[in-house]
Amino acid sequence: MIELWKKIMNDEEKGKRFLKLIDDQNNIQWKIVANLTSLISSDWNSEESKTKLKSLVESHTEITKEMNSLDEKESIL
Repeated sequence: MIELWKKIMNDEEKGKRFLKLIDDQNNIQWKIVANLTSLISSDWNSEESKTKLKSLVESHTEITKEMNSLDEKESIL
């Protein structure tokens, strides 16, 4: 799905999407830090924090993959 969407986007749309993804990624990174802090405070015993952290890392990975796919010609970075 990402491949099809990427092909029909022009450079301006790709740039806007890239900036949105950076913002999303930054927000997730702060949530990851908050969850890690909570998990450390619980002596690594909070299953809820572990589950949340796993989900956040998966979201971060997906965003990174999409960002990389937008920059196939290394023109954005």
